[in-house]
Amino acid sequence: MQNPAARTPDTIAAIATAPGRGGIGVVRVSGASLSEFAAALCGRAPQPRKAMLATFTDAAGEAIDQGILLHFPGPASFTGEDVLELQGHGGPVVMQMLLARCLELGARLAEPGEFTRRAFLNGKLDLAQAESVADLIEASTAAAARSAVRSLSGRFSEEIHRIVDALIDLRMLVEATLDFPEEEIEFLERARAMPRLEEIRDKLESVLDRARQGALLRSGLNVVLVGEPNVGKSSLLNQLAGEDRAIVTDIAGTTRDALRETIQIEGIPLHIIDTAGLRETADTVERIGIERTWREIERADVILRLIDASATTPDSAPETIDARLPRDAERITVVNKIDLAGLEAGRSEDESGRVRLQVAARHGTGIDLVRAELLRIAGWHAHGEDVILARERHLHALRAALAHVESAATQSAALELFAEELRLAQESLGEITGEFSADDLLGVIFSRFCIGK
Repeated sequence: MQNPAARTPDTIAAIATAPGRGGIGVVRVSGASLSEFAAALCGRAPQPRKAMLATFTDAAGEAIDQGILLHFPGPASFTGEDVLELQGHGGPVVMQMLLARCLELGARLAEPGEFTRRAFLNGKLDLAQAESVADLIEASTAAAARSAVRSLSGRFSEEIHRIVDALIDLRMLVEATLDFPEEEIEFLERARAMPRLEEIRDKLESVLDRARQGALLRSGLNVVLVGEPNVGKSSLLNQLAGEDRAIVTDIAGTTRDALRETIQIEGIPLHIIDTAGLRETADTVERIGIERTWREIERADVILRLIDASATTPDSAPETIDARLPRDAERITVVNKIDLAGLEAGRSEDESGRVRLQVAARHGTGIDLVRAELLRIAGWHAHGEDVILARERHLHALRAALAHVESAATQSAALELFAEELRLAQESLGEITGEFSADDLLGVIFSRFCIGK
C-alpha cells in the first residue's frame, strides 16, 4: 500500500498519556486527510466521530494492540486539522510500538506543545486559552484548576477583548478628531473621551488585581521557618500542615535538614520549609543542615522568624541571625510558647512596622493569626470565581497597558500623543491573546508544554 502520509509530510504524532503503566494509553496524530493513514494502521477507514474497535497492525500485518480509534476530521477538531486518537492498552512498550508504527507511516514526532500550537495557529484557541491547557495540567490546587478551566473556556480572553474594543472605539474617536483640529477640545468633551478613558483604566486595574491573585495560585509562596534550635519551628510546620510532618522533641538540633511541605490557604499553595536551628555547632551533619538553611532563606518570599517566649536566659544569636536575613523578603516575627510564658495570643507591630504574632504552636493557639498574615502578605482577598490564572507575561502586558492608559490621561492637550498611547495600550493587550506575538515568543511558550499536548 502506498504510504498514505507521503502527501502530508507535516503529519505529527506523539503519546498523549503520561509515562508509565495504565489501563489505557493514547497516541495522538494530527495532519491533513488522515483517513488513509487510519486505514493503513487498522485495515479500514474510520467513520468521523465514532468510536471504532480496531486492531492496530505493523507493516507485516501483525497485531500490535487492540483498542479504540477515533477520527476527528478538520476543521472541527482540537488542532483544526484531521486528528486521530488511538486508544490502546497503557503499557509503555505497547505505546512505543504504536507510535513507531505511526512514524513508519510518515508522521514525525511532535514537538512539545505542538498540538496546542497548531490549535492556536489554526484559530481554534487564542494564546491565553492555549496556555490554560498547560495550566490545567499543572494545577496544584482545586482553585487553580477551576481558574484554568475558566481561561480555557475563554473568560479571560473575553475580558481582554472587551477592553480592546473600548480602546479601539476611543482611538477611532480621537483619530477622527485629529482631522478637525479647530474642534478638538469641544468634540472630545461632547464624546466623553476622558470619562471613557477612566472606565478603561478601572477595568484594567480590576483585571490586573485578579490576575495577581491568579499568579499566586500558579506559583504560591516560599515560606521559610527560621530560628534557633528548639524554638518550635517543627511544631508550627505541623500545625500549618494539619498533621505531624516533622519530628518534635525537646532536644535542640532535632531538625538537621530542610523539610518541605506544601499546604493550601484559600487555594493558594504555600511551600513551607522547616529548617535546621541556627547556632554555632561542631557537629558536621548539623553544620551542613545550617548551611542549607541559609540557602533556603536566600530564596524565601516570606520568613517566619520564630522566638521562644519562655526563654529565661538571653541569647546573643538573634541579633546575628537577624542581621543576615535578606532585606527584600517579607518577615513575620512569631513569638512562640506563650503558654509557658503566661502570654495571650495576639497580633501587634514593632517599632520598625514589622508584624509580631504571639502563638503557642504545639497547642495550635494563634495559628489562625499566622494563616491570616500569610494571606495578607500574599495580597490575597476574595474574588469568588473571578480569579484569573495569570502568567508573568500576562501581568507584564497588563501593567504595560495600564501605564499607557494612565499616560494617555496626561496627554489630552496633545491628541497625537494621546492616540499613540491608546495604540500602545491596545498592542500590549494583544500580546495576551496572541494578536501581537513574535514567533520567538510563541516558540518559548509552547516549548514548555508536554509532548502530546
